[in-house]
Amino acid sequence: MSSMVRARRLAAVAAVTGVSLAGLATAASAHVTVNPGTAEKGGFTKVSFRVPNEKPDAGTTQVRVDLPADHPIAFVSVRPVPGWTVKVTKSKLATPVKAEGGELTEAVSSITWSGGRIDPGQFQEFDVSLGPLPDNADRLVFKAAQTYSDKSVVNWDQDPGNGANEPEHPSPVLKLTPKGADAQGMTVAATSKTPPAAAKSDDGTARTLGGVGIAVGVIGIGVGAFGLTRARTRTRA
Repeated sequence: MSSMVRARRLAAVAAVTGVSLAGLATAASAHVTVNPGTAEKGGFTKVSFRVPNEKPDAGTTQVRVDLPADHPIAFVSVRPVPGWTVKVTKSKLATPVKAEGGELTEAVSSITWSGGRIDPGQFQEFDVSLGPLPDNADRLVFKAAQTYSDKSVVNWDQDPGNGANEPEHPSPVLKLTPKGADAQGMTVAATSKTPPAAAKSDDGTARTLGGVGIAVGVIGIGVGAFGLTRARTRTRA
């Protein structure tokens, strides 16, 4: 077998392997997620539940997201999605929760979008406004159920943990950060761009260059004056 034929066969095998790995990576990452993945404790936020269609021969026709019962949220609103009908379900709380203006005796327990369709190879985002977020938790876990046109249902209800070993059907998770953490990070990043030592060095360099410029100017004036004096002396002579 010639070296050229061997090279062609190896290239073909590599191409097939690459396509297979790409397909596996796509299948592994095609799950329901919440974006962005972080929000500030105690505040309000807008999140998007991103739902990709992972089946090649069926479309997604319904999506249900369950809000965490252990951390009820007082105010929940949804953004209309063209072609989809939304149903917001509230449930009574076993233990009332203190909220602005009184006690919270019921809260949104689930949101269901139906009537639309997500075709194979496509995804849809469903926007929800939430708040105030709990300040005594580090994350919120949202369980989701994805219904297909072939009547099959995929439940995204497994706790992903710390993300080291992701389960087959992980739940969407919103991580909660301390108040002011993002603002402090931006301030540190902005100030770290120009270290104090570098600032002092730049200032000293500027002063040095300025002094050199003045000295050169003085020397130039002196040379010009000397030349003018000599010219006048020659003229008189």
